Amino acid sequence: MEKTVISTDQQDVLDAVESMTLAFNSKDIEGVMSSYRAGALVIFEPENPVTDHNQLREMFLGAFTISPKFEYPQGHEVFVNGDVATHIAPWVMTGTAPDGTEIKQSGLSVANLEKQFNGTWLLTFDNPHGSYLMSK
Repeated sequence: MEKTVISTDQQDVLDAVESMTLAFNSKDIEGVMSSYRAGALVIFEPENPVTDHNQLREMFLGAFTISPKFEYPQGHEVFVNGDVATHIAPWVMTGTAPDGTEIKQSGLSVANLEKQFNGTWLLTFDNPHGSYLMSK
């Protein structure tokens, strides 16, 4: 089996995405919010972008009510061009609704990140519904 070699920047981007995912899965709102640059655009539902910090926070807190667990079973693609990067990955999310109903969803995440002056990568655009148009 051939092993893929990735650059330090690609690994740092992947680490940033995995850190945000771990915070989300752990219901760590501060960890989630610190993964995003101020003014970041998140698409919680297709065709409904959100950029307001307070609204983003409330949307994430609302999502925590189903105890979501995100996984990327098919891996990740990370492309870096200078101080900007794109992360693409199919995902699967499982959770449990407050009434006990099991939830399972899947999709394609397309996210952009920007390298900060201190070297960290922050999400600037996060669309977990990257395959939406294909199902229309």
